[in-house]
Amino acid sequence: MIDQPIVRVSNVMTPSVRTIGGMATVQEAIDMMRDVGVSSLVVERRDRDDEFGLLGIADIAALVIAEGRAPDRVNVYEIMTKPVVSLPLNMDIKYAVRLLMRYRLTRGLVVNEGRTPVGIVTIRDMVLRRHGEPAPNPKRRMEDLVGGTEDKTGK
Repeated sequence: MIDQPIVRVSNVMTPSVRTIGGMATVQEAIDMMRDVGVSSLVVERRDRDDEFGLLGIADIAALVIAEGRAPDRVNVYEIMTKPVVSLPLNMDIKYAVRLLMRYRLTRGLVVNEGRTPVGIVTIRDMVLRRHGEPAPNPKRRMEDLVGGTEDKTGK
């Protein structure tokens, strides 16, 4: 067994959380996702005893588009996943992957000690993280493939 350094969920998560209210329409959620470039939104709690929800593109595709429902006539609360599996910031990603895979989930809500959402982490984020090194930056990889902007002659 290879001894690898521990990689924490906080090291691979996307640190920004976009939220939406449960009473918003799915059309509003689609517009927000498009505008900010995300594929999931955290659904806000109604009060402190409530739990967070999560709305993803797949939810919209399966429960609205595929069923021929009008996105402007469906509320987010009708199709969101709730409660959400939440992962602590300091969890080792090997356990986070196990937990998400056990429930066949592709993403989890990252929370701090006070259970406040601080990020989203996906299976993809965690799988691409190897041996404590950051996942490759797709923009940097594209620059490498097309020659980038650096002068390769050393001048």
